[in-house]
Amino acid sequence: MKRYAYYQSCINESMTKEVDRSIQLWQHDLGIEMVKLHESTCCGGSNLDYVSPKHFALVNARNIAAAEKLGLDLVVSCNTCLMTIRSAKKKLDESKELRDEVNELLKKEGLEYRGTSEVRHLLWVLIDDVGLGAIRAKVKTPLGRLRIAPFYGCHILRPSTVLGKDNPLEPTSLDQLLDALGGSTIAYEHKNRCCGFHTLLVAEEESLNVAAEALKEAMDEKADCIVTPCPLCHTVLDGYQSKALKKNGLRGSIPVFHLSEIVGLALGYSDRQLGIKRHIVTSNK
Repeated sequence: MKRYAYYQSCINESMTKEVDRSIQLWQHDLGIEMVKLHESTCCGGSNLDYVSPKHFALVNARNIAAAEKLGLDLVVSCNTCLMTIRSAKKKLDESKELRDEVNELLKKEGLEYRGTSEVRHLLWVLIDDVGLGAIRAKVKTPLGRLRIAPFYGCHILRPSTVLGKDNPLEPTSLDQLLDALGGSTIAYEHKNRCCGFHTLLVAEEESLNVAAEALKEAMDEKADCIVTPCPLCHTVLDGYQSKALKKNGLRGSIPVFHLSEIVGLALGYSDRQLGIKRHIVTSNK
């Protein structure tokens, strides 16, 4: 059993609880265990670094140090958490002065940032550690009946200097996983575009326009559903779907799944077990 320190993220504690529920259901089926870091704190999203760089480094050094205390890599299921924590790690690893400064504060909690734990996305763990062959062998309900539009989102792809797993112009990791689950993925331009989440509160019109473009292309390509590795992308593409389409004079609907849910479906778990009924859009009919 391969063990990881699991960083839950704020959104999975509130709006997208079904993401964590799904992971808890099938993790042992694939020979992995996600040890939840109950003492972790918000990563600061993509904003804290601009407001207070030192606090940005401190809170994320603390999150990583909690994983290091367990001797485990830190795994996230949110793209923005991935980019944010990896960005902080890069700055900490490149600056002894910054490490010394944050460690002086962390030692009050019995923690120390050493830089020994990697920060990884759940998608990467499934591909690199579990392996596509092992996943394919565990599938009970192949997704072959579905035409799937993979939506990567920004923060698992860019900046590539911090992330570096996929080619941001031609990503393939999510496609590979969906193929292993028996799905059929479609090629479309918006697969590596922004969902609009991070401008939703300050520029709603622009945000909804961006979401509508991705939704429209997926529907035009006759996709049965969209699958994303990010709960923030899911929140916009699912929760704001009706508003985005209506604002742009579009009709129809398309279900949106987080990758943890689509893995659960392929492994034989039901919609109810996975919490999919919590979604706003549950059918494309």
